[in-house]
Amino acid sequence: MAHVVVDNLTKVFKGPKGESITAVDRASLEVNDGEFLVLVGPSGCGKSTTLRMIAGLDDVSEGTISIDGHVINGVGPGDRDMAMVFQNHALYPHMTTFENMAFGLRLRKISRAEIEQRVRETAGMLELNDCLDRKPAELSGGQRQRVAVGRAIVRKPKLFLFDEPLSNLDAQMRAQMRREISRLHTKLASTMLYVTHDQAEAMSMGDRIAVMKSGAIQQVAEPMTVYRQPANMFVAGFIGLPPMNFFRGTIVQQDGTLIFREQPPSGSAGMGFAVQLERQKTGNLPGWEGRKVVLGLRPEDIQPSVRDSAPDRGVEAVVETVEAMGSEAHLYANSGAHSFVARSRGTERIRSGQKISFGFDMSRARFFDPETEKAMI
Repeated sequence: MAHVVVDNLTKVFKGPKGESITAVDRASLEVNDGEFLVLVGPSGCGKSTTLRMIAGLDDVSEGTISIDGHVINGVGPGDRDMAMVFQNHALYPHMTTFENMAFGLRLRKISRAEIEQRVRETAGMLELNDCLDRKPAELSGGQRQRVAVGRAIVRKPKLFLFDEPLSNLDAQMRAQMRREISRLHTKLASTMLYVTHDQAEAMSMGDRIAVMKSGAIQQVAEPMTVYRQPANMFVAGFIGLPPMNFFRGTIVQQDGTLIFREQPPSGSAGMGFAVQLERQKTGNLPGWEGRKVVLGLRPEDIQPSVRDSAPDRGVEAVVETVEAMGSEAHLYANSGAHSFVARSRGTERIRSGQKISFGFDMSRARFFDPETEKAMI
């Protein structure tokens, strides 16, 4: 196992015209011993570059990488005691499964008997015993990915690095491999750093997740903390499918209580809505009365009802699209002033074109500063 500390890590590339391109911008991160940490973010955010610097495949422009208290910036990739699983499997096509898994051990002059024991033990763990004599072309996509994972496991490294290993698999196989990698982490109790753009992988696999944008780490926390208490609007909009709804408006006082009053975009047909704030949140907004804010609500916190909702608890809107997902449905609605998405139970019969009331669960509301986009509460 390994304790990894990344301190102010920066990577600057030279562009085609000699310009400086910052791929990673002063990223700091700590991966605890035995932890499964997921780096997640959109394409081009710097997550794979961060992983490659930790692996020693890319040079560090600034900052340090430490393993168990030792700075490894100047240590070569082969001496870092890490194993990396790539997106494209990187298997030798002329070698069998056994030979692919054993190749790295042979380079390290491991004895034949130990190679045999490690490969067969790992193959049993990954259900590859029947595939040891097959070459990659004779394997399914999921089997090839398991071979790539097995090749990393047999090395018994301090740290496992995964660079979007499941992105080439179909949805069902991705779900299966997510479970298998999570199960392996539990069984091996190893430190794992996993890169993905898929929030489902991040939320379901990570002990903690680190969300990146434009080379900078936005938030590091447990998955449900990131989901329920996002640090800023980017995190709130990136994590969650469908993403969090944002409503711009102003907090005003009315009859001794604080109200969020929506400010419709210019040119919209609607008048906007007004909802009363929960009392426990009111005390967390000192000095914000009369100020502009952004209200954030998850789709599951907007409840549809064919009956009228209290006027201070929601809005009336027309359902434009219904996405049936089986046990639930996503309702894309328009109030005239704003479009938003809500979740409903799959058993509720709501049709496109229907005008209904939507109730807001303001106990779940998040508020953001419209200028900095940082969370207020």
